[in-house]
Amino acid sequence: MTTQDPSPPRPADSAAETHRRQDLVVLTGMSGAGRSTAGDVLEDRGWYVVDNLPPSMIPALMDATADDPQRQRVAAIVDVRSRDFTQELDRALEGLTERGWKPRIIFVDASDESLVRRFDAVRRPHPLQGEGLLLDGIRRERRLLSGLRSNADIVVDTSNYNVHQLSARVDSLLSADTSVQLRLVVMSFGFKYGIPLDADVVLDLRFLPNPYWVPDLRPYTGKDPEVRDFVLGQDMAGIFLDHAEQMLRTAVQGYLQEGRRYVTVAVGCTGGKHRSVATAEELVRRLTDLQDSGVTLTPFHRDLGRE
Repeated sequence: MTTQDPSPPRPADSAAETHRRQDLVVLTGMSGAGRSTAGDVLEDRGWYVVDNLPPSMIPALMDATADDPQRQRVAAIVDVRSRDFTQELDRALEGLTERGWKPRIIFVDASDESLVRRFDAVRRPHPLQGEGLLLDGIRRERRLLSGLRSNADIVVDTSNYNVHQLSARVDSLLSADTSVQLRLVVMSFGFKYGIPLDADVVLDLRFLPNPYWVPDLRPYTGKDPEVRDFVLGQDMAGIFLDHAEQMLRTAVQGYLQEGRRYVTVAVGCTGGKHRSVATAEELVRRLTDLQDSGVTLTPFHRDLGRE
């Protein structure tokens, strides 16, 4: 009588396979810019969020959550309160990359004016202010984090965002679709509210006639056909769009070759209601075929509704 050896046990997933499954976001940026709010947005969408984590502890966090199916999307919020912040974070990210993780860095930023207003509202000092002025602390932190900001995968400017806009922005950037190679956001904005700090490309539409000065068009927006036809019907608008489309198609090919995953194109007019909105929507329409190359296109209207 012979017996068969039992089937060999199914091998456990390798560490590298586990790392590929886990999604890690490192959320950092300027104090007062909305790190905690952005973390709340991620938590509401099912991410496991850990706040105020020393950068050196991020690898241990990933090891501790690697086998937990409920914690396969992890966000670590880190800030400048940690000693030797930038050096610690660089070492942690380098170690994670060597072990198979692909962390994404989200840098939350805001204008100095917005940060001063927020700190004044809560009557708290800036963590790097010391004996100086509030603005001194903000500028010191901005200098300290300049390298990290320039190397971040995503920069989100919260100067003019409410919670709903921030949620929409995060959703557009962190879709779970892993087939996407590049996420291209085409954002309309109003120059009078400030140029977006998170823009990679800025286009200025203020050379076109402004529908605001046409009484019948003033109440409408660039999403309405009356305004869209007025803006896009200008000869110079057509020429501008042709050049902008070609420039972006060329840039996208370069972004894909260089492995860029997130790009924001900001299209501005005076108030962010008419010309920029119509043009942003038209650019997205013209570039829709890029989706066949693994590019997602998302229109985002930062200042629509502010007037």
